[in-house]
Amino acid sequence: MFDIRENLKKLPECPGVYMHKDKLGNIIYVGKAINLRNRVRQYFQSQKNMAPKVRSMVENIAEFEYITSASEAEALILECNLIKKYRPKYNVLLRDDKTYPYIKVTNEEWPRVIKTRIFKKDGGQYFGPYSDAGAVNRIVDLLNTSFHLKRCSAVAFSKGYRPCLNYHIGQCPGICNGNVSRESYDDAVKGALEFLRGHDGSMLNYLNTKMKEASEKMEYEVAAEYRDYIEAAKALSETQRVVLHHSSEADIVIKLDGQEEKNESFVAIFTVREGKLVGRETVSLDAADSIDTSDRHITATFIRQHYGDMPNIPREILVDTVPEDLEATEEFLSAGAGHRVRISKPERGEKRALLKLAKRDAEQLALTIETRAKVNRERRENLGREIWDVLSEMTGDSREYDGREFRVEAYDISNTNGVDTVGAMVVFQGLRPDKSGYRKFRVRTVKGQDDYGSMQEVLSRRFLRVFNGDDKFAVLPDVIFMDGGKGHVSTALEVIDATGFDIPVVGMVKDDHHRTRALVYKAPGEKESWQEIDLTGKPLLFKYIGTVQEEVHRFAIEYHHKLRNKSVQKSVLDDIPGIGPARRKALLEAFGSVEEIKKTATGPDGVAALREVEGMNATAAENIVEFFQS
Repeated sequence: MFDIRENLKKLPECPGVYMHKDKLGNIIYVGKAINLRNRVRQYFQSQKNMAPKVRSMVENIAEFEYITSASEAEALILECNLIKKYRPKYNVLLRDDKTYPYIKVTNEEWPRVIKTRIFKKDGGQYFGPYSDAGAVNRIVDLLNTSFHLKRCSAVAFSKGYRPCLNYHIGQCPGICNGNVSRESYDDAVKGALEFLRGHDGSMLNYLNTKMKEASEKMEYEVAAEYRDYIEAAKALSETQRVVLHHSSEADIVIKLDGQEEKNESFVAIFTVREGKLVGRETVSLDAADSIDTSDRHITATFIRQHYGDMPNIPREILVDTVPEDLEATEEFLSAGAGHRVRISKPERGEKRALLKLAKRDAEQLALTIETRAKVNRERRENLGREIWDVLSEMTGDSREYDGREFRVEAYDISNTNGVDTVGAMVVFQGLRPDKSGYRKFRVRTVKGQDDYGSMQEVLSRRFLRVFNGDDKFAVLPDVIFMDGGKGHVSTALEVIDATGFDIPVVGMVKDDHHRTRALVYKAPGEKESWQEIDLTGKPLLFKYIGTVQEEVHRFAIEYHHKLRNKSVQKSVLDDIPGIGPARRKALLEAFGSVEEIKKTATGPDGVAALREVEGMNATAAENIVEFFQS
């Protein structure tokens, strides 16, 4: 078992993020700390003065994990990312999913420096995200003022174009009037970029000089403005190394030291998605009979085995140890991914900084890896035993549990009033979801609201793929969980009986509050003899069933929404004259959704903003504006 008291002693005294977990290993709370040791220990001291909700959370903590960071600001960003990913029960969850701001240098003929909360692949250069929005505002103002950059959103200037207010108050040099040369403006943009990339020494020296000059002249308000600029520059100079600005997705793979003598090697995988560090997991490798336990061999073996069967392989894998047979490994992964996969050990820049952060955290993780591994083994074994008890009760099998992990498949149907009906299949191998086994089905033969008919089609297609020799469906489950009661179980049994397979089917029955309360199954050999297994007194199984049910429901809903949004977007945009498939695709890639296109079209400078999209002309942009304004 995970010894909380013993592991509290091992906590480092540095900034970071901590994650409290329940008995099943689910993250129930994510928090940040300036000092991990002091903050986490507070939860396990006297509960006398704790708020009721905090006390309730503490009673559910079975273990904790942590990720170290270089600063409190860095921990703040990571905390935000982890909360969005795991949506822990005891955290406050923002409904509008507000994100931290970036500073963006636009990809325009005359680039601008602006603040934005939306990260797009539009050719612009992004810096951040930053936790101090006020500092971002001041720096954007400082750069625009200091380098005399264009502030308005106009991208084209016709003959006789009238300058905006910024020109008249001296905030813009008058690009629209042709008062600025291309060379001098490009130099100004380069200066702003140098500052944002961390080369801020000359700017800080300049600001300090101006502050002293103003102070000596007793112009204290002016001096205060320069002081605010300096403080903002210092706040932003703390590079947020939990973000890769030029890589939307990557994994960091680090071999943990000091485990080989126990015939087991561990690897830590840090996940970066949409440029942000969003999580970490550890994987063990059995090295009992291996004749080569070098870091290069273990790293190469892990990468090939771990990513070889994954459906979504990241485009980049950062490593601390370059694996053996590097080119062959890259070629192997690229062939499976359908895109180029690059494995590298960065030596400089933001990727090197992120690798160092992960390496430092991995060193801390190695101190507790054996304890975590033991806890996970015990948890898997306890859950396996409870699942075996359920199967034994269903089948009458009196054999003892042999310690193996069970493969579970769960199914759900999703639609809106019988439209765009889809089926979802998720797979759990023991405690953990096996996302490489997830499958989506778009229901073809059933019309209208018919969950049973839709489920019958989904299961029939799933098992037909087995008979057709499809390797992606070849592995059969030990048990099938249906999101529903007797009707769904009966439907599944009809299909399975027709295949000749012997796979137990269990229904996950919910109470009036939409929470799983029991399992239902049909006793073998007895017609319409239904039995229920009450989950009261089985906390581990209860939590596990709830997790499976939530995951299959989420996966089905997500796929359904994707199809529904796709059909809505297509029909709406296709009604606009001049918008064909190519322009529709470019618009959706640039703005992300029809709603964002509408917001842009009905906002100020709508035509100009739409014309920035590749392939757009003035007529098409005007048609969009007219369509959404009518």
